[in-house]
Parts: sequence; C-alpha cells; structure tokens
Amino acid sequence: MTLRDTPGARPIADRTTVHSGMVFDIVRDRIDFAPGVRFDREYMRHPGAVAVLAVDEQDHVLLIRQYRHPVGHTLWEIPAGLLDVDGESPHVGALREVGEETAHTAAHLHTLVDLRPSPGGSDEVIRIYLATGACPLGEAGGFERTDEEAEIETRWVPLADAVTAVLEGRLTNATTAAAVLALAAHRARGGDEAMLRPADAPFPERPGRS
Repeated sequence: MTLRDTPGARPIADRTTVHSGMVFDIVRDRIDFAPGVRFDREYMRHPGAVAVLAVDEQDHVLLIRQYRHPVGHTLWEIPAGLLDVDGESPHVGALREVGEETAHTAAHLHTLVDLRPSPGGSDEVIRIYLATGACPLGEAGGFERTDEEAEIETRWVPLADAVTAVLEGRLTNATTAAAVLALAAHRARGGDEAMLRPADAPFPERPGRS
C-alpha cells in the first residue's frame, strides 16, 4: 500500500462561525461521524499559505528575521505569506512574497514539501517551494514594509548551519524547520530537482473550498 494521506470528509450537519477574524475564522462544525455518532469540533478556518526556501550555489539558504507577537519572540524564518489574493496561483504568490520580504526573485521554483501544521485544530495548508537561481530585484522591486515587517532583516545562512540550529532548538519556526530538514533530506537523496514536484503541482485538497 502506498503511504499516502487519504481524503474523505465526513458529512457536516451544521456549521457556525464562532469568530470572524482579521486573518482567519473560528468555526464550529457538527459532524455526522458514523451512524449514530455525532459530535462538534471547533477549529481555525485558514486561507492557507505559501513559503519559499531560496538556496544559492554555495548551499546557503535565505532567512528573514522578524517579530512574532503571539509567541513574543523575534524569529528566523523563511519568507512566507497568506493565499489571500483572489485568482493568484500559489507559486505566483510565493514569488511575490519573496520579493516583498527579501527584495529577491528566483529563476526556478519546485514544490519541496506540503504541510498541515496543526490538523487537529486548523485546516491550514502550507506549501513550501524550493527556489534556485535567486537574485536581487534591484530598485524596481522596492516594496514598503509596514508594522512588524518594517524591521525584517535578511541573511544568507549555510544550509548545514540552519539544520544544526533546528536540531539544537535555536530555530523553532515550524515551516522553517520543515523546509531546511526537507532540503537536507533531498540533498541526501542526490539533490536532483527532477525528483521534486513542479511548482504548479495540484495544491493539497481542502474540503469545502474551491
């Protein structure tokens, strides 16, 4: 049997929006789980996100450092953003986020790994892309960052150092940890980009969404 997550959403008898927020909603579903078995679940209904691990020819990865208020820390992360632009393909949104947060673009994108960060409490899906051929956008790519993004710092870090920082607990952003460990695993398998899915591979299914 192929090792694979399988779709199969159970019928929803009722759905209530408990909280409508700036980024995500909290909903309560009444689920017909099985004959005679019905229960309620509350969870975050999230727009989804994309993230980009950019790597150069020396195997350095591009990280950003920014403040994250919910955890009260300034974290080293890879560029990421919400799927909140109507009609925008995820891989196009990923390049836009890299440009806005780091003033870089990339010649090539491949799908590195897909994540459901907290499937017990959120329907969020994050796709992480591997970007190669990264280069600065120059003056034409200027973007004015605001709020916590105004203090963003960027740094090219050796992949090996990033992996060590994750394993030693010094880097804790989940998307970043998954990205650098996935790239290290990909390198261990030979590192051929042809082994990766294309950037426009079908996005993970999210029941109830178009």
